[in-house]
Amino acid sequence: MPNRKTKPTSPGRRFATYPLREQVTAKEPERKLTEGLKKSGGRNSNGRVTARHRGGGAKRRYRKIDFKRLKDGVPGKVATIEYDPNRSCYIALLHYADGHKDYILAPAALKVGDTVKSGPEADIKPGHAMALGQMPTGTIVHNVEMIPGQGGKMGRSAGTAIQLVAKEGDMVTLRLPSTEMRMVRAECRGSIGVLSNAEHQNMKVGKAGRSRHKGKRPQSRGVAMNPVDHPHGGGEAHHTPGGHPVTPWGKPTLGYRTRKKGKQSDRYIVRGRRRGKKKGGR
Repeated sequence: MPNRKTKPTSPGRRFATYPLREQVTAKEPERKLTEGLKKSGGRNSNGRVTARHRGGGAKRRYRKIDFKRLKDGVPGKVATIEYDPNRSCYIALLHYADGHKDYILAPAALKVGDTVKSGPEADIKPGHAMALGQMPTGTIVHNVEMIPGQGGKMGRSAGTAIQLVAKEGDMVTLRLPSTEMRMVRAECRGSIGVLSNAEHQNMKVGKAGRSRHKGKRPQSRGVAMNPVDHPHGGGEAHHTPGGHPVTPWGKPTLGYRTRKKGKQSDRYIVRGRRRGKKKGGR
């Protein structure tokens, strides 16, 4: 599904692209499944900015998503496919046979009128959810749990696809979009299919105003500052002194490894994101 381009009547509209949202069927969300979303502006409880370049943005309501998919044996009919301002993929509103309503992450192949299930009785079709150990090898999944019953944590952004490559005992091996191979317990649940809105990554913002609508404030380059404000500042030419780039507080950045050594989950990583590296060393 390609993105939409506009007539180049201004510099911003010349480069910006917009999603067509052909899969979306509703404009307003289910009111009972939403709640207010408070903005922090990047400030902590003391009012100090701890995350820079945040603030403003369009007002949103949070859509409550069912990441656990625990309504086993109860069929749910897809009522609408909706846009969610809090995530990159679309969401689907399910009307269950018992009268309950829930939002789930919408796979690309899911359409209004389809019926989905969760649990051992579910089929291998987009939108259905079950334990990974019940799926055949090679199945494409999303919204995968890392701990049984915790709710989906991996594979939740637009166009994401995780492949189940092997099953061994009470563990299964997954190939993540980052090429990392990771083991999780077979009881962990996942939803079948590739997530919707895969063209999201090709969208061009085009102008600064669209970033402000998202709550992103402007960022000044370190080389454009004075030495008192940033380690990169000062001098006649704009260059990074000392070679490696650093943060305003002198910590290395842009490629600096932040993952702690000896993490408990390292033993579940079969192959890291970087080929040739040892297990867990990224």
